[in-house]
Amino acid sequence: MRTTLDIDDGLLTQAKLLAAKEHTSLTRLIEQGLALRLRTPTTPANRQRPTLPVYAGKQGLQTTVADTLSNRALLDAADDTP
Repeated sequence: MRTTLDIDDGLLTQAKLLAAKEHTSLTRLIEQGLALRLRTPTTPANRQRPTLPVYAGKQGLQTTVADTLSNRALLDAADDTP
């Protein structure tokens, strides 16, 4: 099928040079690039999730924290920790 594309002049020049270097047509080069792009989806669902760091400490909350639901108590206990 024939179609018309508006391609940046610099990009078109690079594509023509690559096609000539690889002894192929510009049409074939564009088809390969389009096929590659369609074969490799880049949607967020296909991205690999980053690994989150995990705290491996052994102490956890100190027994000196009277009320673990109180921000003030937690901050006071954190200030007292050496």
